Amino acid sequence: MTGKRRARSPFPLRFTKPLQSTALRAGALLASASLTAGCGVVSAVTGGAGDDPITVMTWAPQDTGATNKPGMPALALAYARWVNANGGLGGRKLRVLNCNDHNDRVSAARCAKRAVEEKAVAVVGSYSQHGDSFFPTLESAGIPYIGGYGITKAEFTSPLSYPVNGGQHTLLAGLGRELAKTCGPVALVRPDSIAGDELPHLLNSGLEAGGHAKAGDQLAAEDATEYAGQADRALDYTTSDPSGTGCVVPALGDRTSTFMDSFRRVGQGSGVRTATVLGSVDQTVINASGGKSGPYEGAYITGWYPVSSDKRWDGMKKVISEQAFGDNRIDPSDAGVQTTWIAYTVLKAVVDSLDGGEVTARTVRRALDGGLRIETGGLTPTLSWKFRETLASAGFPQLVNADVTLQVVRDGRLVSARKGFIDVTKTLQDADLL
Repeated sequence: MTGKRRARSPFPLRFTKPLQSTALRAGALLASASLTAGCGVVSAVTGGAGDDPITVMTWAPQDTGATNKPGMPALALAYARWVNANGGLGGRKLRVLNCNDHNDRVSAARCAKRAVEEKAVAVVGSYSQHGDSFFPTLESAGIPYIGGYGITKAEFTSPLSYPVNGGQHTLLAGLGRELAKTCGPVALVRPDSIAGDELPHLLNSGLEAGGHAKAGDQLAAEDATEYAGQADRALDYTTSDPSGTGCVVPALGDRTSTFMDSFRRVGQGSGVRTATVLGSVDQTVINASGGKSGPYEGAYITGWYPVSSDKRWDGMKKVISEQAFGDNRIDPSDAGVQTTWIAYTVLKAVVDSLDGGEVTARTVRRALDGGLRIETGGLTPTLSWKFRETLASAGFPQLVNADVTLQVVRDGRLVSARKGFIDVTKTLQDADLL
C-alpha cells in the first residue's frame, strides 16, 4: 500500500448530488438560504419571521472527493417544512441551519462555531468524522449533539452526545458474529486511514466471540478508482484454507462498489461470499451492480434499522413525499437520511416533554439526561440516556442502542435475514477496544 494516509472515515455512504441552496415560500411558511462567505455554511431558515423559532443545526459533508451526505441536511429542511405546516414544535416554528463540513477539520469547527453564534439549541441528525474539532466548541456552549452518524469514538464518549445508533462499532461487531458461523478465512479490506485503523478490532470482536480466527487486514486507498490488487489478495487469502469457503468484507464506504466491481472480475466461480455493512451498500447500489446477477447476491449486511421497505418508515416517506418530492438528494434507504429522521423524532419528543416551557440547549440536555424515554415507532429500541453505564467499561459511555439488524441480498433485493434486532452489547463488552 502506497500513498498518503488520510484521516477520513471508512464508513461513509453512497454519493448523491451536491446540496443546493433552497428558497421556498408558501403562505405563512418561509424558507430562505444564504451562503456565509468563507465559512462554508448554508443558513436555511424555515419558519415565520418574529415567531421566536426553535433553532437547530444539521451538518454533513457535501460536494467533496470522499464522503458526501447531502440527504441528511435536505431531510432536515423537509422535516422543518412538514412540522411547521402542522403547528410547529410545541407550537413554535422550527428553524434549521445547514452547514457543509467539507470532510475538513477547519470547516467542521466553523460549523460548530456557527451553531453557537446562531444560538442553536441542538445539532441534530448530522454527519462528521471530525468530532475532535467540533465537540470542544459544542461542549463549551452546552449544545447537545443528537443523533450523529456514529463514525467517531467521541460521539460515544462526549457527555453532550446523544447517539441514536451504535455506530460502526455495533455494525462490524454484529457482522463478525454472524460471519463466524458460516465463513472460512475472512478478509477485511479497509481504508489506510486513522479511522480505518479501528475497523479490524471491531470486526474481530465479533469473529472471536463466535470462536473464529481474526480477519486478514488489507489496506486500501479510500479514493482509488480501482482495486484489482486488493481484490486479488482478498481472493487468495479467503481461498487459502481448504477447511471452508472464505468471506470478503469490504468497508470502503463510497468506494465499496468500486472494490466490488474489481472483485467480481477475479472472484467469479470462487464460491467466496461477500459481506458488508449498511451504508457501504443499499438497494440502489445493489440494483446498479446487477441485482440478483450482481456481486452482492447472497451477501450478509448489518444495519442499525429495519429494511427500508418496512412499514415503520412510512412516516418518514410521507414527509419526503409531501415536502421533498423529486429532491434526489434524499434517498429513504440511505442510513444517513434514516438517522436524521430518528434524531428529529428525538428532538420532537424532547420539546413535547417540556410542555410549552423554555426550549434552550440547557433544557434540552436536562430532558435527555433526566430519564426521558423516547419511542421511535419501532425503528430503534426505546432510547434513554439516564442510565449509561452498560458500555462504559468498553469505552462507550453514551452508547445506549447496541442493536443491529441482519439483512441479506436475496434475488437482488435487500431483505431481513432475521426477525427483530440483534443485541451486541456483550460482544462489545468482551472486546478489547480501549
